[in-house]
Amino acid sequence: MKAKLDRGDHFVLIDVREPHEYQICNLKGYLIPVGDLPKRVNELDSSREIVAHCKMGGRSAKAVNFLRRTGFTKVYNLTGGILAWADRIDPKMPKY
Repeated sequence: MKAKLDRGDHFVLIDVREPHEYQICNLKGYLIPVGDLPKRVNELDSSREIVAHCKMGGRSAKAVNFLRRTGFTKVYNLTGGILAWADRIDPKMPKY
């Protein structure tokens, strides 16, 4: 994802964590908690590339699987989640 950002690629970043987690730290993604995704899937454009993330990658993997089952083809999981981002990309990012 860092390379995509550096290149200026256009994609939608969705954060599938809970609002209180988003308040601790975030990557400026569109917040849709994974439990809300089935009723909010219509907010996403299936023609756009989508990257989903959560804290460690588990919830976003579920979100990606759900989106793929509903017809999204360009959807990816940020492996390791925001904790891996903090470890590898932005060590100043708060961890929880």
